[in-house]
Amino acid sequence: MTQLLETITSIDNQLSKRFIALDPGGYFIIYLERAEGLICAKHFTNIINEQGLAADPETGEVIACKGKVERTSETVYKGRTAKELCVKIFEESQPCPITMLDHAAYLGREFIRAEIALINETEYIQD
Repeated sequence: MTQLLETITSIDNQLSKRFIALDPGGYFIIYLERAEGLICAKHFTNIINEQGLAADPETGEVIACKGKVERTSETVYKGRTAKELCVKIFEESQPCPITMLDHAAYLGREFIRAEIALINETEYIQD
């Protein structure tokens, strides 16, 4: 690994550990459908409780970050590129499901990472 790549990886790993306020507009699970050449993003609604945790809007129960959670997505967005997916979510969806700029920036970064994994035929794991 080159020095530059090591530096970039180190910075990204450190930044992934920071506190992030959750978007009351919901969250996304990003995955690839390789056979179809698609980047997919399932959108789930949530509420933010008094402790700042994401909770199911119907039950009020906290949504676990780890382990299997059985929820139904509101919408599944699909695109062939990160840009196409961003246009569908941010420009064509009314109302836009993202309410925070930092969440929008995060999704853009993740969609690019997913696109690179699709192109390079490498594994994609959402950060």
